[in-house]
Amino acid sequence: MGRSATQDIPGAGRALWVSTFGFTACFAVWTIFSIIGVQIGQDLGLSEAQFGLLVGTPILVGSLTRVFLGVWTDQYGGRVVNLGVMLSAAVATWLLSYAQTFPQFLLAGMGVGLAGGSFAVGVAYVSKFFSKERQGTALGIFGAGNIGAAVTKFAAPFVMLAFGWEAVARYWSLALAGIAIVSFLVTVDDPELVRRRTTGEKAEATFLQLSPLKKLQVWRFALYYFFVFGAFVALALWLPRYLVGVYGLDIKTAGMVAAAYSIPASLFRIVGGWLSDRIGARKVMYLTFGVSLVCTFLLSYPPTTYVIDGVHGPIQFRLATNLTTFMVIAFVLGFFMSLGKAAVFKHIPVYYPDYIGSVGGLVGMIGGIGGFILPIAFGVLNDATGIWTSCFMLLFVLVGGAMIWMHLAIRRMEQEREPGLRELPELPEMVSLHNPAPANDLPHGGARGRAHP
Repeated sequence: MGRSATQDIPGAGRALWVSTFGFTACFAVWTIFSIIGVQIGQDLGLSEAQFGLLVGTPILVGSLTRVFLGVWTDQYGGRVVNLGVMLSAAVATWLLSYAQTFPQFLLAGMGVGLAGGSFAVGVAYVSKFFSKERQGTALGIFGAGNIGAAVTKFAAPFVMLAFGWEAVARYWSLALAGIAIVSFLVTVDDPELVRRRTTGEKAEATFLQLSPLKKLQVWRFALYYFFVFGAFVALALWLPRYLVGVYGLDIKTAGMVAAAYSIPASLFRIVGGWLSDRIGARKVMYLTFGVSLVCTFLLSYPPTTYVIDGVHGPIQFRLATNLTTFMVIAFVLGFFMSLGKAAVFKHIPVYYPDYIGSVGGLVGMIGGIGGFILPIAFGVLNDATGIWTSCFMLLFVLVGGAMIWMHLAIRRMEQEREPGLRELPELPEMVSLHNPAPANDLPHGGARGRAHP
């Protein structure tokens, strides 16, 4: 787009901060079942797998809509698309309060899920106001709207205990509708849309917008996001249930503790965007996957009692993660996942500047699908194994696979760019032992190992 790092696009700051606030409200609605779902599950007597399906349905719908919402944003502008998305989700959330049966809750949850599509709209809209040098930071700030999950965890338990879960749905829907209207009124159209209107240029056709999705690299980025975002959403939905089952907390306390994970996994996305602009998104991804691998391994270890045959008889001890330790590890995991979320989306405007809507929509969709699949998988694993920590076992395998694929892809790209790297021996420091230098290459023309009189 030819903008310099210091060029100020009119309305950029307003677009960023208003979009971030709107996305926070959308995310609060999108994850509403993380709190009210616990009460609904108890009222309906749902199994673990059914509970996972209940909380995951909005995530699935919000994810599946992201590709086309991103494309429509590029074509028609983020303001009008976001207004339609938020108002539709607000209506569905209001109607949720009248649901009584499990199928009715699933149907209402599909409408609630539209709120999750706002992410693709915001990414495509906000990124057009900023240069490549600043897009990482800008999208990191916007993505911090994930903190809406923590807003629901903090506020919804109090509203639910005081007025019932129906009041949560109604209050959240009214807030979302109000924010949607205000956002539309105070923001301006993105500069790309304004330019097309001025010149009379038509937006690129949808099938052309989707053409980059044929590249394997895009799907690799999507796998990264499946973990850093999909697992974040899954845990944001699952942790209250996990904390009630493992540590015996009440729903209000469980919501507060779960927020210790959701807040860093949201706010520090800003730091991730800033770091990606400064040291590069690749380094941030290595940090994210490395630390997440350690954290998920520690959290996946189930409480275990050991008996050792000692010198003076059996010695018994127990290894288990107490609540304080769990909170610390969850905080660290959430922090590094937030860095990774920003780093993934730093790649997209750089590699695909003309297809941010479609590529960002696909990556966001796959990440969101992770938020749908993983809670169901957590419930199935619980039913099948009877081990609460099985959810973290699955995440350990997932992040390990993503890190291996990333490293192999990077190595292949480096070798294609520098063909000489293919010829390097596995242990370069040992080369002189296996391939002695010729005599004329030795100091003073001497021969290796020759005795001198």
